[in-house]
Amino acid sequence: MKHLEIGKLIEQKAGFKAFIPNPYPPKEDFDFEPKILKKNNEATRLLGKLDGITKLLPDSDFFLLMYLRKDAASSSQIEGTMATMIDAIEAEVKINNNTPEDVDDILHYIKALNYGMKRMKNDNFPMALRFVKELHKQLMHKARATHFSDPGEFRKSQNWIGGTRPDNARFVPPPVVEMHNALNDLEKFIHTNDSIPTVIKAGLIHAQFESIHPFLDGNGRTGRMLITFYLWQEGYLEKPVLFLSSYFKKHQKVYYEKLFAYHNGEVADWTNFFLDGVIEIANEAITIVDKITLLREKNISKVQALGKRASESATVILPKLYGQPIVNVNVIQKWTGFTRAGAQTVIDRFIQMGILTPKDKDNKYGQSYVYKEYINLFIGKD
Repeated sequence: MKHLEIGKLIEQKAGFKAFIPNPYPPKEDFDFEPKILKKNNEATRLLGKLDGITKLLPDSDFFLLMYLRKDAASSSQIEGTMATMIDAIEAEVKINNNTPEDVDDILHYIKALNYGMKRMKNDNFPMALRFVKELHKQLMHKARATHFSDPGEFRKSQNWIGGTRPDNARFVPPPVVEMHNALNDLEKFIHTNDSIPTVIKAGLIHAQFESIHPFLDGNGRTGRMLITFYLWQEGYLEKPVLFLSSYFKKHQKVYYEKLFAYHNGEVADWTNFFLDGVIEIANEAITIVDKITLLREKNISKVQALGKRASESATVILPKLYGQPIVNVNVIQKWTGFTRAGAQTVIDRFIQMGILTPKDKDNKYGQSYVYKEYINLFIGKD
């Protein structure tokens, strides 16, 4: 594929060069090489496979919830958050009073993803600029921020990436007027019925959005959500279970390099990297679904081997652990209506069966318990 000019660096009156996007999509076609189209076919095939086997999971909503948390943690960590997926799971049910303050970034991201899913599914809302602003509002409203982010509003002033001012920045996105023109082009591009393969188009939407950088803060996180929402909107996934943030986090330096290469017209380079991500993450998710199925069967057998009464209470709790794999006595009480002593008895039984493990063995009070084998599937530990 030849070099495509996505925009130009143009000198501004204030003495710095800003990126001014060309009309989008470029007048010359995206002429992808056979090698990239072949990779796109593989990515598309794997998405279909992932979509198919996810439907077979009895608790596919819990699988989705775990992936939301995984993506929220990875996407927030790209922006410097230190909190983890485990911190987020604990914070959701207020299990640990010592959760890091920046776990709030992850919780806001989960809230924004859930909001977007509800908006698109229940309200049948199109993926328009208004939708992007609403996502951003959910992400940034009352969120921890180092500077004013103007939640839900496109910026009204110049921003920049790297450096201390626009004239020493690594990249200066378009000034406000040109930003609005580029956003309008991007919105039309999202809804145009063209011949660009859908998975490739999801990658182009993300890269173009990051080049425009329309918010004061939260551009990366909002832009990464758009990938999943676009594939979902186009019917490539029945549930939005493909999230690429963990791939971008793993290859963070390359991710930024490829985005900068995209601004400079190296569209094929970015697309190659993006498709590699879809293939890697879809394969990983397919493997995780297989492992969850085996784990469920193994643990259901353990529960069924208990006496009738013990088996009944365990049957209530086991499925819920797939959505909330870190619990304490209070959580089990809420789920079962048992007394504290009764809830503790059930937990002890789950420990004996090797399903739950005490999170902190030295903690005598306020102990929490982890469904370790399950969580490890998502955080990449055997």
